[in-house]
Amino acid sequence: MLEDIKKDAGERMAKSVAALKQELTKIRTGRAHTSLLDHITVEYYGSQVPLNQVSNVGVEDSRTLTVTPWEKDMVAPIEKAIMKSDLGLNPASAGTVIRVPLPALTEERRKDMIRVVRQEAEGGRVAIRNIRRDAIGDVKDLMKEKLIGEDDERRAEDEIQGITDRYVAEVDQVLADKESELMEI
Repeated sequence: MLEDIKKDAGERMAKSVAALKQELTKIRTGRAHTSLLDHITVEYYGSQVPLNQVSNVGVEDSRTLTVTPWEKDMVAPIEKAIMKSDLGLNPASAGTVIRVPLPALTEERRKDMIRVVRQEAEGGRVAIRNIRRDAIGDVKDLMKEKLIGEDDERRAEDEIQGITDRYVAEVDQVLADKESELMEI
């Protein structure tokens, strides 16, 4: 039972770290990357659809993304969706191809990005601590039901704390890597 609780907590914490890494790929550095537009949705026949399901997104060069809609009449809605996004991008359409130039990051913009990255990392740490709280609550429930003794409870709590510390350190490492990537010129 205790092993199951620890294994479940470890798996959930690993998923939290993976979600953080996924979220940080959306925060751009100076380089163009197709995942930058992953979270943008476009109105398509009355429903919101991810951009990559109505078009082909590619990298033209290190500072430019290209979006090629599969239907000609989707050019304007896609352009509008990219402009409305929180990325601060200004797409330019040339016929059926939309080019999305990425502006160079200023020092001020880099600091803003780092602030956002730190908030995301803190959200990841909070998620991991919530998982720890749930796991320790499960251990305490076993203790209340007299299925385990106090020594087992104490040992399990220490092991869960160890798992938590390991994943919080991983979040800190991901944060440090992203910050150094953002500060590169």
